Amino acid sequence: MYLAFKDLANVFADKRGANEPNLVFYSVTDQAKIKQPKGIFILLNDESGELSDAIANGAIAAVWDKKVKLPPYTPSQFPVFFTEDTIEAVRNLLQYYLEKLDGEIEKKMDITKFDFLNKELLNKNEQTYDIAAMLKKVAREIDNIRRERRG
Repeated sequence: MYLAFKDLANVFADKRGANEPNLVFYSVTDQAKIKQPKGIFILLNDESGELSDAIANGAIAAVWDKKVKLPPYTPSQFPVFFTEDTIEAVRNLLQYYLEKLDGEIEKKMDITKFDFLNKELLNKNEQTYDIAAMLKKVAREIDNIRRERRG
């Protein structure tokens, strides 16, 4: 199950561009220069690259820091989701996606690929640099929260 436009709209209240509820995303990355067909580009810092490169490599949406001016060449229909803290946005998006996948029972399904190489993001993760391990950690945290809610 792919991450969809409507999922991002649930995570990020502030957005601009086309409203395409059925649009799905195959990847999420912080690296503009890698191929990302039907991808979401997240500008984490200067190491991430330029939005123009991300679009040229297949990005069809972006998560953008409100404090950073959006380049004037950004297409008016290009979906951009704004956030105050891009690193926290990545965590929230991962957590939302894990909750979306929770309970899926298909042994083989298409999922959105999360690919982060940014040192700033990795350094804020005290446990590991492995995104799969981060996903497992978030999943455990979600399970703990659910157990606490049940009482």
